Amino acid sequence: MLPDAATDVDTALTRAAAGAARPVGRWWPEAALTASAFAFCLLGGVLRTDGGVSAPPAAAYLVAVVCCVVLPARHRAPSAALAMTTVGAMLAQPLGLLLSPLTAVPAAMAAYALAGAAGPLPGTARTEWRVAGAVSLSASGLLAASVVTPDDLSWQDASRVVVVAAVPLVAGILGHSVRTRRAYLQAWADRARQAEQSRDSEARQRVAEERLRIARELHDLVAHQITLANAQATVAAHLLDTRPEQARKSLGELVETTRHALDEMRATVGLLRQSGDADTPAEPAPGLSGLPALVESFHRAALEVSVQVEGAARPLPPVLDLAAYRIVQESLTNVAKHAGTGSAWVRLSWEPGHLTVAVADDGAGTRAVPGIPPGHGLIGMRERAVAVGGQLTAGRRPGGGFLVSARLPLPAARTEDRS
Repeated sequence: MLPDAATDVDTALTRAAAGAARPVGRWWPEAALTASAFAFCLLGGVLRTDGGVSAPPAAAYLVAVVCCVVLPARHRAPSAALAMTTVGAMLAQPLGLLLSPLTAVPAAMAAYALAGAAGPLPGTARTEWRVAGAVSLSASGLLAASVVTPDDLSWQDASRVVVVAAVPLVAGILGHSVRTRRAYLQAWADRARQAEQSRDSEARQRVAEERLRIARELHDLVAHQITLANAQATVAAHLLDTRPEQARKSLGELVETTRHALDEMRATVGLLRQSGDADTPAEPAPGLSGLPALVESFHRAALEVSVQVEGAARPLPPVLDLAAYRIVQESLTNVAKHAGTGSAWVRLSWEPGHLTVAVADDGAGTRAVPGIPPGHGLIGMRERAVAVGGQLTAGRRPGGGFLVSARLPLPAARTEDRS
């Protein structure tokens, strides 16, 4: 048995012991069992020591009453019930009756209840030994009380004595086996239920994480593309009367921007409809290699962006590369929406242990637009940075404008052995 399973069995045994001490809800099963035990005791009193039979004398009724009166309480006080039934059976031969296996039936019922109620309480081994000792003591008492002392002990008497002593022992072993089996099944049922609950909880957690990831991607996608489309539409409306050719060009760029936005949104939302992995290969996730195209898209939206790179660039893991790209994208989108300026700069600082991504502008705009609830841009960027083990700060610059700075840890560089 595995250690975890053994622990669960011990717990189930404790629960079974607590349940065994409760009285039976309906009275008639106990009444039927007690009446059956009383009948067996009377039937045992019919037998005589000389092998004959006779009507049960008054002593047989006395022994049956003493043995059976405590049986209804054997679940609440099994030790006392076993002691009382054993003493009652031992009175048979001193009262002139033959102590037969039928007379030991109440003691067997009490032994079964005691073994079935013994749970792994503190000091488990000692408790089990107490039960075994009590049952053995009952068997020894019946053995001593059933021995006859004629000059020649017949095989019939010897077999009767052995059976009388074995009755409580067999009942105790049977009660212990039934209790252990029942508790073992209960333990495995509890483990199965806990495993099912753990699987459900893990599935819900995975669904929540996936929903958060898709929501973050949709936010970055929609915020970026819609901001560009709004800027291009504004330029086209402004130049429609004075410079129609430039307005037509801006409208063409607007069409291209919205088409690209629809394609990306369709690809992202399509993930929600897939029950498994896609059969066709998906487009690679964007990264810093797509930074020139991102900057060019903002150029078309009348936002001049300059990019500065410090240090030696190196390949990044996909998750880290995507996080850096999305932080730059969301920061520039916020500049276009809120900063009220036509320029911004991006600086990538490559250092041995980390990459610093900084995006700043010199605008005097506000991040909160009246009548529009605040968005989740800064929250999403901070979550992306934390997800890869980094940190992000955002706030107003002392000289004006707004600065977003993310410090992202880089994986250890691989070193190649030189021969």
